[in-house]
Amino acid sequence: MSPQQVFGIALVVVGAVLLVLGFNATQAPLGAVSEALTGTYPDRTIWLLAGGGAALVVGLLLTLGRRLR
Repeated sequence: MSPQQVFGIALVVVGAVLLVLGFNATQAPLGAVSEALTGTYPDRTIWLLAGGGAALVVGLLLTLGRRLR
């Protein structure tokens, strides 16, 4: 296994964890109240979801990079 694949797998794991944390934050009472009042989630929740999604995609590309070529 190349270092690139190991780093990609680590990014996939980190991205998945961040997405789970972000999804849980959307279900939290404070997040629900904030969304009801402002129409959007708190900044922390948005950063967790966006960062998790980005890390997951980059990790998948690094892990499967040679197979996609």
